[in-house]
Amino acid sequence: MTAKLMPGAPVADAVFADLETRIEKLIANGHTPGLGTLLVGDDAPSARYVAMKQRKAEELGCRSPHIHLPQDASQSDVVAAIHEMNDADDVDAVLFQYPPPSHIDYEAALFELDPDKDVDGMHPTNVGRLALGVPGPVSCTPAGIEALLAYYEIPVAGREVCIVGRGSTIGRPLALLLSQKRPTANAAVTVVNTGVKDWPRYVKRAEIVVAAAGVPGMIQPEHLTPGVTVVGAGVRYEGRKLLPDVDEACEAVAGAITPRVGGVGPTTIAMLFRNFVEAAERRVGASR
Repeated sequence: MTAKLMPGAPVADAVFADLETRIEKLIANGHTPGLGTLLVGDDAPSARYVAMKQRKAEELGCRSPHIHLPQDASQSDVVAAIHEMNDADDVDAVLFQYPPPSHIDYEAALFELDPDKDVDGMHPTNVGRLALGVPGPVSCTPAGIEALLAYYEIPVAGREVCIVGRGSTIGRPLALLLSQKRPTANAAVTVVNTGVKDWPRYVKRAEIVVAAAGVPGMIQPEHLTPGVTVVGAGVRYEGRKLLPDVDEACEAVAGAITPRVGGVGPTTIAMLFRNFVEAAERRVGASR
């Protein structure tokens, strides 16, 4: 068996094509969306990530106001910058880059962010909205996984999904998302973690497996039922080498699988910008 590959780039392209039209409409109605970015310190990968988001926003015709605080910025400096973004009329959504320097309490600072401007969908208010099925910014990687499965016409409703990993950025919000009642979700979702002694038993019976544990090579071919759909969302780095949760040999067993590189990454970025554009649309609608 040779698995069908599910790259994220075509999914992201379709999302951005829709967003471009919506952004053009906002601009035509007198509102240029603004994606604010906040970077604390001098971490090179974080700086590159933020710069990439700024470039993409500008390519889409949007503003991208930026605040860069020094490595020794205090907690109160960070909170003040967040409040400045909250109050800025030209900022519809805010990217508060993680991780900040170790002396900064990221969670405490995140609590200060206006939930409606939370482009990552990680504010506790937005996690609560997700749990209740109330519209709002949704955690980007889980939203991207749902979009990816829908794009490749992988049936989810009524099927058994096993998520390996219970993290706050993927596992837990994805379980909430895929269990909601709509055509691209409505699944029977099981969440397991590395502390579950017989976790392979749950993976083996699943029709869709999402690996999000951050344990390199955790998912092996013998853990899978032939024809299963596999989404690799967990990775770890050793230096610059990317080590995914899903062993490449799983391609011989799976019916459909994300590639080692270029799977959920592009869809995560697309969902961040979807959150951004929806935040702008909500603000414009509220001002009318």
